[in-house]
Amino acid sequence: MPTTPTQRRLRIAVFGAGSIGCHLGGMLAATAEVTLIGRPAAMAAIDADGLTLTGPGEARREVRELAVAAGPEAAAGADYVLVTVKSADTAAAARELAPHLGPDTVVVSFQNGLRNVEVLAAGLPSHRVLAGMVPYNVVRTGAAAFHQGSGGSVVLAAEEGAEALADAARAAGLLLELRPDMPAVQAAKLLLNLNNAVNALSGLPLREQVGQLAYRRCVARCQLEALAVFRAAGVVPAQLGPVPPEVMPQVLELPDAQFQELAGASLQIDATARTSMWEDLQRGRPTEIDSLQGEVVALAERHGLTAPANARLIALVREAEAAAPGAARGWTGPELLAEVEAPAGPR
Repeated sequence: MPTTPTQRRLRIAVFGAGSIGCHLGGMLAATAEVTLIGRPAAMAAIDADGLTLTGPGEARREVRELAVAAGPEAAAGADYVLVTVKSADTAAAARELAPHLGPDTVVVSFQNGLRNVEVLAAGLPSHRVLAGMVPYNVVRTGAAAFHQGSGGSVVLAAEEGAEALADAARAAGLLLELRPDMPAVQAAKLLLNLNNAVNALSGLPLREQVGQLAYRRCVARCQLEALAVFRAAGVVPAQLGPVPPEVMPQVLELPDAQFQELAGASLQIDATARTSMWEDLQRGRPTEIDSLQGEVVALAERHGLTAPANARLIALVREAEAAAPGAARGWTGPELLAEVEAPAGPR
């Protein structure tokens, strides 16, 4: 557990400070000494103008009291390092951070996917590594501005070393829940994140996309495959909201009016919300498709199953990644559903 004398605030470094990392760091700056570590241009904009956080609703927070840096050496002296890089960069993050972490530093993965804690622990064997989960969407709306477009509580593993961070987060106004079942939580988050590819390919705001049955059917096909794979692997996803994971595909298949009546209030999505994968395609960056649909396909192969809907969405996202930034095709719901439901084979 990190040493946190009462005479000073926690020192928290956010490594890989993109949209989620800047939001977490910006919120925590109210109660902790925060250093954001990210791309030089992005950090320079925050250094010049401060950080602006908006949403949900009319909430707005201007954050000036934090530090920014571009290199891992800025994590030296931190009580906690929050890792928010894309999953493909996790092993590299561990290598870069290793020389700079103090003996009591706790590392927390706030990343998508199922295996990042394992990868970080392998690369940082002398450090406690905790799992975390951010349920909401955050998109960059300006050079140093980030908008939270949906709701929910941040989840952190209920393990030794978590309490001080949880206390700081709650004091800063973050909703946070400590849970002992993080593998199940991460599996449930993966089920929800299977919508990211559908949203990115649609080109629509999240609420508009989720409101259309054809798009939801694409997600339902992916979730059914994932649930079958989880059963084969002995994984039981946690229930994160009012709908049990095994029932989610059936709820997604409901007609629009019934879906809105049943799930609308719990979705808590504002009209501007987008997924991080949509933002990646707009900015010409690699997506996390391998840690989402790719995780389902890989698990399916290990257990002698197939996941054709997920595999087809991987191929379509790869095509979109190859397009010029912001120039990827916007798929209608019926077009995308036809692709997802088409028999596997040469295209």
